[in-house]
Amino acid sequence: MTDGQRRYGPLGTTLVIIPTYNEAENIKPIVSRVRAAVPEAHVLVADDNSPDGTGKLADELAAEDEQVHVLHRKGKEGLGAAYLAGFRWGIDNGYGVLVEMDADGSHQPEELPRLLTALKGADLVLGSRWVPGGRTVNWPKYRQFISRGGSTYSRLVLDLPLRDITGGYRAFRAETLQGLGLDEVASQGYCFQVDLARRAVQAGYHVVEVPITFVEREHGDSKMSRDIVVEALWRVTAWGVGSRLDKLRGR
Repeated sequence: MTDGQRRYGPLGTTLVIIPTYNEAENIKPIVSRVRAAVPEAHVLVADDNSPDGTGKLADELAAEDEQVHVLHRKGKEGLGAAYLAGFRWGIDNGYGVLVEMDADGSHQPEELPRLLTALKGADLVLGSRWVPGGRTVNWPKYRQFISRGGSTYSRLVLDLPLRDITGGYRAFRAETLQGLGLDEVASQGYCFQVDLARRAVQAGYHVVEVPITFVEREHGDSKMSRDIVVEALWRVTAWGVGSRLDKLRGR
C-alpha cells in the first residue's frame, strides 16, 4: 500500500516533551506558549536536575496546570537520553503523539499546529529549516554551516530523502516510535536526531518535512559542543559504511 493510499488513524492526545538543563529563564515562557498554541496538548518537562532551579519552576507550573507534567532525572545525561525517557513516559501514559521541542524558544510553539496537521497523513513530521519556506533568524553563520553541512553529509552518506536531518522540532505518532527500536538508540545531540530519522526511513515510515522558522535563543547558553559534532560525524560515517557493506553482502 502506498503512502497516498494508506489510512491513518486519529492522532490521539499530544504530549510536547521539553528537555531542560539550566533553562530557568525560558521554561515558563515556552510552556505558556505551548499551552496557548495547542490548548489540548499536554507538556512534559524532562529536567536533568538543573542546578539553576529549572525543575522547581517546572513543578510550580505543574501544580497550577494539570496538563503540565515534570520528569525529574538524576543528572545531565544528554539530549538523547532525556528524549528517550520522555518518549517512554508518554507511551506508558497513553499519548498518541509525542513532540520534540527545545526549551529556548528556537522552536516556535505557534508553528506546532502545522506539524500536527501534517501528521494526520504521516508517521513522522520534521520541522525543517532547509526546505522552501523554512528559514533561520539571528543564527550565527558557523551554526548554519554546521547544521546545513551535517544534514547534507548525512543525506548523502545515509541516502536519506530528507533536507533537515539534524533538526529537533518533530512530531511522532506513538506507534512510529514503538517501531524504531528505541532500546538500541545510544546517540546524543545532532546524532540522535539523525539516528531517529534514518531508522524511520529504513523502517518504511512516511516522513514529511514542514517548513519552520528557527529563532536563535535569547536567554541561556547553547548546549552545542565540539564533542556533539564529532560524535555525529563518526557515527553517521559508521552507519553509512555499514549500510554499504550490508548491500555488498546482499543483506
